[in-house]
Amino acid sequence: MKYDYVIVGAGLFGATFANLAKKDGKKVLVIEKRNHIAGNVYTEQIEGINVHKYGAHIFHTGDKEVWNYVNSFVEFNRYTNSPVARYKNEVYNMPFNMNTFAKIWDDVITPEDAKRHIEEERKEITHEPQNLEEQAISLVGRTIYEKLVKGYTEKQWNRKCVDLPAFIIKRLPVRFIYDNNYFNDKYQGIPIGGYTKLVEKMLEGIEVKLEEDYLLKKYYYKSIAKKIVYTGMLDEYFGCNLGRLEYRSLRFETKVLDTDNFQGNAVVNYTGKEVDCTRVIEHKHFESTLSKKTVVTYEYPDDWTPEKEAYYVINDDKNNNLANLYRELSNQEENVIFGGRLAEYKYYDMDDVIRSAIDTYKKESN
Repeated sequence: MKYDYVIVGAGLFGATFANLAKKDGKKVLVIEKRNHIAGNVYTEQIEGINVHKYGAHIFHTGDKEVWNYVNSFVEFNRYTNSPVARYKNEVYNMPFNMNTFAKIWDDVITPEDAKRHIEEERKEITHEPQNLEEQAISLVGRTIYEKLVKGYTEKQWNRKCVDLPAFIIKRLPVRFIYDNNYFNDKYQGIPIGGYTKLVEKMLEGIEVKLEEDYLLKKYYYKSIAKKIVYTGMLDEYFGCNLGRLEYRSLRFETKVLDTDNFQGNAVVNYTGKEVDCTRVIEHKHFESTLSKKTVVTYEYPDDWTPEKEAYYVINDDKNNNLANLYRELSNQEENVIFGGRLAEYKYYDMDDVIRSAIDTYKKESN
């Protein structure tokens, strides 16, 4: 065999597995269907600004091994994710915290004040929540739900909250402190120079082929490698012979603006139905830059079709049952390792993808 591993996909799972295999002296080939590496964390420079092409990505983790691993390739800055929510002409801090509550209710100063309002409004739901709307109200009350949850969620899923299952919102982050840090994780930041630079370093010295569709040459690649590491769509590997898995997609509109500061924050969520987009990303706020212009991306939820990028799995009973059938098929495939969000039909944060790849490789190499 020419290669120990042919790795399908140059995203974080594939790049991590490839890097670890190369360190062990294995012969590795990475093939990628797109015309660039780094998958959905790909960043490109526009006007001297690293633009997150597929939506905002903030690296955060409580896993010290993963944090040390990514920092061994590039230095990370100290970016702290503190998104802002805009409802009509009102602006609120996210996640829901004392700054949010003090803005919503004039008489809120202390945590007890906020708890009193929320507990009173939660009483509206006296039974087991039957849909997402009832679940949200049972967690945070109607005022917060109407302003900061309802419109955003209905745009994201293209369905009314009363028609969405309650389990989608198992919990909503509520913090009774004046702290706008969105994540609880100990480690957080953005790679200085962008995510593409991180993945380039991970793949240094490894053969990479771009614009190469594995599924069109499956038997050829199997013939030149001891094992395949597949990170593409789970159902497409099997020709969708049991049916198609479903996703939600996104659409982006990116603009260069002749100003040095458009919205004052990297991420502003638009929670009202009167605005079609769910958020606006101003990329220069992720990393320091001397650029006198700014680049903003308007993010719109989109129905998914096979021609579009798949961003979010749909974890309803129909899709989960179908995914389980495909997983059973994947377990029967000889010399093929399935990993990553598409191949596992699973939502992953970036650190979880890397942790999964590390653990998969450790198991494979033992």
